[in-house]
Amino acid sequence: MKNKSQKLWHEAKKIIPGGSQLLSKRSEMFLPGGWPSYYKQAKGIEVVDLDGNRYLDFSTMGVGSCILGYADKDVNRAVKLAIDKGSMSTLNCPEEVELAELLCSLHPWAHMVRFARTGGEAMAVAVRIARAHTGKDKIAFCGYHGWGDWYLSANLGDRKNLDEHLLKGLKPAGVPRALKRTALPFSYNRIEELEKIIAKEKNIGAIVVETMRHQEPKKEFLKKVAAIAKRIGAVLIFDEISIGWRLTVGGAHVLYGVNPDIAVFAKAMSNGFPCAAIIGKRAVMESAQKTFISSTYWTDRVGPAAALATIKKLKEGKVPAHLKHIGKAIGDGWKRLAKKHTLDITILGPEALITFALNYGERSQALRTLFTQEMLARGYLAGASVYVSYAHKERHVARYLKAADAVFGILKKALGSASVTSFLHGEVAHSGFRRLT
Repeated sequence: MKNKSQKLWHEAKKIIPGGSQLLSKRSEMFLPGGWPSYYKQAKGIEVVDLDGNRYLDFSTMGVGSCILGYADKDVNRAVKLAIDKGSMSTLNCPEEVELAELLCSLHPWAHMVRFARTGGEAMAVAVRIARAHTGKDKIAFCGYHGWGDWYLSANLGDRKNLDEHLLKGLKPAGVPRALKRTALPFSYNRIEELEKIIAKEKNIGAIVVETMRHQEPKKEFLKKVAAIAKRIGAVLIFDEISIGWRLTVGGAHVLYGVNPDIAVFAKAMSNGFPCAAIIGKRAVMESAQKTFISSTYWTDRVGPAAALATIKKLKEGKVPAHLKHIGKAIGDGWKRLAKKHTLDITILGPEALITFALNYGERSQALRTLFTQEMLARGYLAGASVYVSYAHKERHVARYLKAADAVFGILKKALGSASVTSFLHGEVAHSGFRRLT
């Protein structure tokens, strides 16, 4: 008998293409046929599903959006006040000016700000501004940057162009073929790949880089990218959507001493309430006036109010330091348990986005699915990555690692069997983009 969540997920796939608005929230990405799918309540790191089952979230914490934890009381208080005052009006809310000033004070190189509500659309805005400023169409990019036509067009030339940029198998169906070869990928820390693009293409209007994810910049990679952008007159855009606010209060680029022309923030900036920001140098940002960039709900009051409250708490609570401390404890625990159970894993940083990879070739995905299955049975939403939040405490980590100890033992047992999949109650979790039937 299916539980309430699984029943609802089954129905959802009939009336919502893909079942969910976000690929990363599909049940099949975690545990096909077994993932809780829907929540009734979330507070701190505790999530309650539709059947009343309680789980501690050692997974993505709202796909990286809830850096303070779910339903943070201070952010919620600011949002409720904004709602009571009126979240929308014919006039503009003053909070957006206050937030723009705050973002520029945290990033003195930036002078102007535009707002959106999600990361993907904010990246589309940033690229539009860059193209308007330079008058050039082509984009050289590195990293994952969302669902927009400009980004997916990279797969028009080669359907594997985006495979090394987080999600495999992204199909450019619906993207005009006229955009072929307008988005050109290069790999992180491989400056020679960007140099090769620049030598061949003379119409590069922007260079877009995910500031970091699981690799530190080596051999002054970001500085070299910035130098190339300046040399060819391209707008340098740093995508801080996933990493921003986790390493420091603001953008990760601050730690590396490299200033872009535009930086884009979303996710953690507003702790689960929709808000995104495109900040940049005045000369570049004023080019937004050359083109039409406008949307009603970019002017709502809730997003900026939530962001102001979130940033205040990030500063006062020294949240990035807490994330590093907790993430290190989790990573050290994985390492110790892997040694105990003689499992071959690789730990990937940074600590705030701590991740482990199972090094067992084709069996790795089945092992990861088994880890999720067994941790779920022990009361944890868990996968290979933990987006650490301010609500994760040492006591939570101790309990989590105790459960992981038992589960690592099961993984070792599965590896010694004829088939890892025989330990699963359902299918192996999907990886990358795959059509649901």
